[in-house]
Amino acid sequence: MTTRNATPLPPGLLERLKRASSGSLTTELFRRGLKQCFLVGLKPLNPDCATFAGEAFTMRFIPAREDVDTYDTLTPYPNPNNLQWEAVEQIGADQVLVVDSRNDISSASAGGVLLTRMMVKGAAGMVTDGALRDGLEIARMRFPAYARAVVASTRLSTHHVADLNAPISCAGVAVYPGDILVGDGDGVTVVPRKLAAEIADACEKRDALESYLTLRIAAGEGLYGVYPPTDQARADYEAWKKAGARPEDAARIRAETKHG
Repeated sequence: MTTRNATPLPPGLLERLKRASSGSLTTELFRRGLKQCFLVGLKPLNPDCATFAGEAFTMRFIPAREDVDTYDTLTPYPNPNNLQWEAVEQIGADQVLVVDSRNDISSASAGGVLLTRMMVKGAAGMVTDGALRDGLEIARMRFPAYARAVVASTRLSTHHVADLNAPISCAGVAVYPGDILVGDGDGVTVVPRKLAAEIADACEKRDALESYLTLRIAAGEGLYGVYPPTDQARADYEAWKKAGARPEDAARIRAETKHG
């Protein structure tokens, strides 16, 4: 299975999803019956540039075995048996390498050299439910990288790459090639490709509305009648937008509605 055979994404969709909060993404997915699409326990090694959206390019690990996984597999010439190198060379712009490491942090899924290669190719990021090595180096890179831990041990110690671009599990969530992964610093959410445009539309509306509701809560209002929004709160929101959407007007418009 290859992501490049999938239906092309609408122009600008990845940029729109990058602006969506993880809370809105998971809520809108939940409303459509997808209860858990968040990769629990993964943290960015470089929080200052952790925001990304990209198409999933998947890689699946199985346990290493000594007669197969030796240093000789890290040959400098093209080697179709070294699927980790093949993934890094095949991955395209706006794709994110997603690794099923079986939640095993005993050795690294990748390190700084491979991430550098993907970065200069225009890949969107790297996500693993295992560990990465070269943590300090990666922390200085302008390349989103999520993992459970940092460990120096080479991948060959405990991992063997079995598949590329096949359905995988990452942090207990099913990821299919071509799905959209979105990271916002809090973590990573998997958005099914067929729902991506619909979710982007819904999240833009939700994030804008919730920013307004937060202004009212910060001004001292209680939750009931504000969050989740009632019909009146939504009407107040529309009036606030029409008046120019200035933060200082949120309380005034609500007071005018209440006493008018």
